[in-house]
Amino acid sequence: MALASQSGGAFAIGLLDAYQAALQNDPTYQSAVNESKAGQQYKVLGRSNLLPQVSASYSTSKNRADYTSPNIFGIVDTTHPEYTSNSGVVQLRQPVINFDGYARYKQGIAQTNYTDAQFNGRAQDLIIRVLSAYADAKFAEDQLALSTVQRDVLAEQRTVNERMFKGGEGTKTDVLETQARFDLSEAQLLESRDNVVNARNTLAGLIGQDVTELDGLNDQFKVMPMNPASFEDWKALALQKNADLEAQRYGVEIAEQEIRKSLAGHAPRLDVVAALSKGKSESLTTLNQESTTRSVGVQLNIPLYSGGAVDATAKQAVANRDKAKSDLEAKTNQVLVDLRRYYNIATSSAARIDALVKTVQSGRELVTATRQSVKGGVRINLDVLNAQQQVITAQRDLAQARYSYLVAYLRLRNTAGVLNVDDLNTVASYFAKGTGSATTASLTSTTPASVDMLAESAKMKGMVRGVSLPAQ
Repeated sequence: MALASQSGGAFAIGLLDAYQAALQNDPTYQSAVNESKAGQQYKVLGRSNLLPQVSASYSTSKNRADYTSPNIFGIVDTTHPEYTSNSGVVQLRQPVINFDGYARYKQGIAQTNYTDAQFNGRAQDLIIRVLSAYADAKFAEDQLALSTVQRDVLAEQRTVNERMFKGGEGTKTDVLETQARFDLSEAQLLESRDNVVNARNTLAGLIGQDVTELDGLNDQFKVMPMNPASFEDWKALALQKNADLEAQRYGVEIAEQEIRKSLAGHAPRLDVVAALSKGKSESLTTLNQESTTRSVGVQLNIPLYSGGAVDATAKQAVANRDKAKSDLEAKTNQVLVDLRRYYNIATSSAARIDALVKTVQSGRELVTATRQSVKGGVRINLDVLNAQQQVITAQRDLAQARYSYLVAYLRLRNTAGVLNVDDLNTVASYFAKGTGSATTASLTSTTPASVDMLAESAKMKGMVRGVSLPAQ
């Protein structure tokens, strides 16, 4: 197809190749990676509130003083001594009783765990996004193949109509009707080409690379057995391991520690303080004197009144905690709804895909039987083309059902919190390297060059009917 020439420097890519490229190039995932790195520091920051705080200070200044004193004769003399003073202090402060610091320590751990849960969810989401974009691009290619087949069938029909009309065996109405349907198929083909370009661009934006060819589905497509089988088992997994629920639970813990931080505003704080200070000429009375002071002691701070800020902050924290609990409940309900939907799709896909496979097979048999009926004068070429259209529609529905199943399978495991790269490897095995579009290959076998057959039918019937194709 002409699409292959529109992206210079592009190459064919498989599902696993796309995932590996997305790990390196997807900006959303890279944002999550950096956010996770930043989130690892929350526990370090929280722990710092319980560890010793060591500080050092040094100052030096040049001084000029006015010194007035009486001399031995009772006369007041004024002098202006100039000197340089130096002072250095090293202080260590170790919290002993610090309710605020302990709450910050626990909150830091919860914040890091919250970040880890979020990153786990986004890592799983990347797998879903890669498969969804890949499947959308492949389905767009399949749609393009379907549109191409429709256009080619109508082109054959138009050729026969024109030939029969020129030979006096057809009607102008047949020619016009076929031309109208052909023009419609041309418009649908252009739309399908645009859809392929858009779907490929979406995938390219995700993986950071242009592509011109994707691996197609294997001809042998079997639905995986459901493991675990019951919905209740999936529900138990989701409630325990779903990344979003895990993050929400840590969000509740963060809010709980925020309450404790607020209430610590009423609590006393006790620190052990040790200091070493050295000074030289710190004042006129110690001019040209050096001093070294070593001190160890405790410092107790008791907050008495802060204008009502502590109570207000605590009430605000309680409200935020209650909000976090409500958010957790809402998220739990949503997760279970999604889990049920994906479970139903995954469990019903086997029957749906089998039914569509049978529809395609019976449709092919119908095409063959209709051709024979045309030769026998029982059917007309319109019946053949309608039968071929049924096969095309069934092929489209079958491809869509297969892609939907694969996406639903991974979404089910994602919602249950058990999705990993091994699952993507399993899904990737459904795509055959270098096969292009399996749908295109199947359609080729069901769309013969039927101009001669149609012409023979027209001679027997004395007329050629227009083609009736439902708009897609």
